[in-house]
Amino acid sequence: MDADSDVEAIATLLADDCARTILEATAAQPLSADALSDRCGVSTPTIYRRLEDLRAHDLVTEQTRADADGHHYKVYTASLDRVVVDLSADGLTIRLSRRDRMADRFTQFVEDLR
Repeated sequence: MDADSDVEAIATLLADDCARTILEATAAQPLSADALSDRCGVSTPTIYRRLEDLRAHDLVTEQTRADADGHHYKVYTASLDRVVVDLSADGLTIRLSRRDRMADRFTQFVEDLR
């Protein structure tokens, strides 16, 4: 994907009310698609489409959890921390800042010790 289409795709995604609500809700706590469906007031298939788009741009992460009955389900967490849009004579650029995952921070810590 070239830079212009990437900027357009991310801008379009962030302009979507449902996608923004997903990001806001999952920034506070990991949530399932069903919980996101209730929060956004849209169907679960719509949530899955938005999650697919958000995951394609590494804006949310997915984890599998087990419930008390032993069934597995997925929860989603926002990995997006900040969006900065710059305008110049060359056009728009979008810079994304992502949250560090605990595993990534631990790996970096161990590598720094070497």
